[in-house]
Amino acid sequence: MKVNDLILQTTTTLLTFIILIFSVYLFFAGHYTPGGGFIGGLMTSAALVLLLLAFDKKTVQKALPFNYLSIAAVGLMISIITGVIALFFDVPFLTHTFGYVELPLLGETALTSTLPFDLGVYLVVVGIAMTIIQTIGESE
Repeated sequence: MKVNDLILQTTTTLLTFIILIFSVYLFFAGHYTPGGGFIGGLMTSAALVLLLLAFDKKTVQKALPFNYLSIAAVGLMISIITGVIALFFDVPFLTHTFGYVELPLLGETALTSTLPFDLGVYLVVVGIAMTIIQTIGESE
């Protein structure tokens, strides 16, 4: 693949932004419709893989200097802690609650305790997928 392809890089930059916005939508839509942390994380990983295909690895690491294995570890900790919190209220592991809150600009908004769990899953999926893809890319 030609690394200095201006059309590919420009298109990739725009598509990556659109894919990331869609992944955030899928993340928040997961409570009522298909989506959630796993699908949102896969979409984010797909956007990052697209960046790796269009640009070289050094350019992507300079723009996004993340240790993806650490991101996966943080996500796993968030998911486990979310499940353990339920035990303090004498309910089974991973029991969630649901309620409505009044937010200044959004009005009455439904919030659930599964949102932090989904965030943990999102981070685990992004971290593991990017670690695997970068490991495969390094071996060639």
